[in-house]
Amino acid sequence: MTSAAHAPGTATAGRGTPGRGTLDIRTLTDSDLADWLRALHVGFLLSPAVSEEELANRRAVVDPARTRGAFDGGRCVATFRSFAQDVSVPGGGRVTSSAVTNVTVSPTHRRRGLLSRMMVEELAEARERGDVLSSLTAAEYPIYGRYGFGPAAWTAVWTLDVRRAGLDPRWSGPDDGGRIDLVTPQDVRKLGPELFERTRTVRHGMVSRSPSWWDAATGAAPPDPVHPWTEPFFAVYRSAAGEVDGLLAYTADDRWDDAKQPVNTATVRDLIAATPAAERALWRFLCSVDWVTLVRTGLRAPDDLLPLLLPDPRAARITTQADLLWLRVLDVAAALEARSYAGEGALVLQVHDDSGLSGGRFVLETSARGASCAPTTASADLTLDVRELGALYLGDESAVRLAALGRVEETAPGAAARADALLRTARRPWCQDVF
Repeated sequence: MTSAAHAPGTATAGRGTPGRGTLDIRTLTDSDLADWLRALHVGFLLSPAVSEEELANRRAVVDPARTRGAFDGGRCVATFRSFAQDVSVPGGGRVTSSAVTNVTVSPTHRRRGLLSRMMVEELAEARERGDVLSSLTAAEYPIYGRYGFGPAAWTAVWTLDVRRAGLDPRWSGPDDGGRIDLVTPQDVRKLGPELFERTRTVRHGMVSRSPSWWDAATGAAPPDPVHPWTEPFFAVYRSAAGEVDGLLAYTADDRWDDAKQPVNTATVRDLIAATPAAERALWRFLCSVDWVTLVRTGLRAPDDLLPLLLPDPRAARITTQADLLWLRVLDVAAALEARSYAGEGALVLQVHDDSGLSGGRFVLETSARGASCAPTTASADLTLDVRELGALYLGDESAVRLAALGRVEETAPGAAARADALLRTARRPWCQDVF
């Protein structure tokens, strides 16, 4: 989670502060990793101790060339890392992104510009690599807007009172010819990645999952002392044709009330579905599990099907609603050409970017054949900062609302409404993975 290129070990000279020493920011060597992990633990309020198991696990996934630390007298006091990712966009396409994570500054070294220096270097390198976006999930809201990131996809968690929902207690399986099967972690490692990629063609905002993600989710990764793995229950939905169209992972606690009645809570770790039928069947299955009286849904899109699947939608109350996926556009033309649009039209955008990475004036033209975007000298219809472009990019935010807030300027009458007609999507974007 997140709160010119240098070769590993190359120092970037920092400005000394009287009485504070000189701070150097550099990419890591292998010998830096243990100290870097201790600083990461400090930033996220974990035990500062770093085990040999964690060090080995991190060494297997961390790319030193994309991992930065700030060092004060040889001690790491700030951390920053990125990795390759792609994001699904409206229309089923994917765009490359540099995912930012593991961002911390130790409490002894705040307000010295360490995050800014590391972020500036990272964004410049990402742009040079050809990444279209930079992405992150923000532990704190106010930090990342000043670097051009905007909240592009929000999330919600529902807590569902099964007894109040009004569901038929005699439900014994899908009535569409499909079926629900319990499966093993080994099955999930075989079936899950392909299903996930199919799901991403119909849901935008989802970020890629690496083989190591699937290993960690199914217990195949080496033991993690910081985040120990407990095997969940896995279930899949198979269509009448035998196609695996949905996957559910959930855990359950063990609680009984004073009258010796089971009052267990099922917590969803993951629910992906390539079809609405699969999504409906998996929710219905989970709500039918004996002894389960409450369901916590995990991270869902704010317009998830679940509440309206219930005879009494008030049985599902939102317990969390917050921003999740933040995007920073690095290549305006490539980003806007990669996604689909709701109709035909043209829009001239004046994009401000204080960093100088991706600003300019661009004409976006959309049609049934696709979209084109290119620099232009035509008069702008809409003027906005790159952070607002990030918020609008996946179709979740409204240009009309941003204009009312004074964060987007209409330089042509009705331009914000025209932007909404093109950019907004029928379903809201959804990112269920924190990284």
